[in-house]
Amino acid sequence: MFKKKVSILSLALVLLLTVVLSACGSKEGGNKPNEPAKEEAAVQSDGTVDASKLDPVKLKMYMIGPNQKDLPMVQEEINKYLTEKINATIEISMIDWGDYSQRMQVITSSGENYDIAFTSSWAFDYLPNAAKGAFKPLNDLLDQYGKGIKEALDPRFLEGTKVNGVNYGIPANKELAQQFVWRFNKKYLDKYNLDISKVTTLEDLEPLLKAIKENEPADITPLAVPKGFKPYLPFDFPLGDEIPIGMYIDTKDFKFVNLLDSPELKSALTTMREYYKAGYVREDVATLDGIDNIKTGKWLVDREITQPYAELGWSRNAGYDIVTRPMHDPVIYTSSAAGSMMAISSYSKNSERAMMFLNLLNTDVKLRNMIQSGLEGTHYKKLEEPYIEDMPAMQENYAMPGFALGNMFLTYLHEGEPKDKWEAFEKFNTSAVVAPTFGFNFNTAPVKTEVAAITNVAKEFIPALYTGSVDPDEYLPKAKQKFKDAGIDRVIAEAQKQFDEWKAQNK
Repeated sequence: MFKKKVSILSLALVLLLTVVLSACGSKEGGNKPNEPAKEEAAVQSDGTVDASKLDPVKLKMYMIGPNQKDLPMVQEEINKYLTEKINATIEISMIDWGDYSQRMQVITSSGENYDIAFTSSWAFDYLPNAAKGAFKPLNDLLDQYGKGIKEALDPRFLEGTKVNGVNYGIPANKELAQQFVWRFNKKYLDKYNLDISKVTTLEDLEPLLKAIKENEPADITPLAVPKGFKPYLPFDFPLGDEIPIGMYIDTKDFKFVNLLDSPELKSALTTMREYYKAGYVREDVATLDGIDNIKTGKWLVDREITQPYAELGWSRNAGYDIVTRPMHDPVIYTSSAAGSMMAISSYSKNSERAMMFLNLLNTDVKLRNMIQSGLEGTHYKKLEEPYIEDMPAMQENYAMPGFALGNMFLTYLHEGEPKDKWEAFEKFNTSAVVAPTFGFNFNTAPVKTEVAAITNVAKEFIPALYTGSVDPDEYLPKAKQKFKDAGIDRVIAEAQKQFDEWKAQNK
């Protein structure tokens, strides 16, 4: 009987201690996780937040790009505003372009308690990190705290970035479609009266390139491309265009193929080889990491991904006129939908507040422009709505990567940009062709060894072949055999199996 009383007393003491500790924890706020019930109660019927009902929290966000000298100053003003809106502050840490993916993998693997990070199809890779649990599932959080996001975004952004029906990131509202264009230095078009009205294909460039090569000094590059150049091919790529596996955009049978066997690639490689031998590209193109043609102005044409009115921005940055010709109609790929995203870490202790912050980035004009353009009077001057003029301090101390910071459609315009810029983006997205694998995400785990092997083969052969630096008649057969030995057929078979299953479930 005595033992039973002691046991009951011990249990009562444990319960009492638990209640006391819980109460203490709830009063601290800061980085302590808030009770979801409080977060839910703070959201009003119109989706806005009553900050007075929330305990204060501090969020931590990692962003791609070089560190900016004035970030602490701007962050202080951001935090005043966030405190009013959602009773939160945020600490933004920048990691430079080349280091971002590797650093974020280390940070994530360490289990660091951060809240938000930039991710994409090309940096801190969205799909593999979502698949391995680095990011928090967002469907429920979007429904509760991200209603403004769902209203602002073209629904295809969220649909195209789902992984097995689950959203793990919030895409930036910008161009949804992708379109490659030939960019031209207008100075040389005018000088030689070169007509680009019918230029579409790689072959169409030949007479223009010849005119520059025969009449300009050797330091003027006719076709200014680095080793990463890829001739446009009408394919949808499940592993990105570095790997020669694709499905025709206008497919009827929905089959993945080896691009090395396609007539389109063989024709492009033959043309590029002719251009290389003619001196239309730089002799060191196969090892050229980048090319500073925009800065020097010593070029005729290069290749770039466009968006509405892109020529105006390129011309403004270059200091001379740049004009373009499209290679194809706009296409919506899974990779383009995932071109710029923000994810909430699976380690985040304040995921509800993090989603509230992301909701503001996509709906609140003041916050969205402050995080991108800094402070009025310091970094920019307000002109007639909706225009601003950059001040020297913006370029020197606060040059943020605007495309990575949420809803672009809320941002100010620069003088010379048309007022209908963002309406043009919406039309661009609406008019685009949807790629046949849009929304399909290839899980490479079953063939990870083969994918690693063919990736290495791609690094060995693709730059030299695609830039014309080697004879395709000699090197294409060698590349085919190397890819085959590395397991490309098994990768194609696995991609096809997964795609067929996905397509059957998404009729």
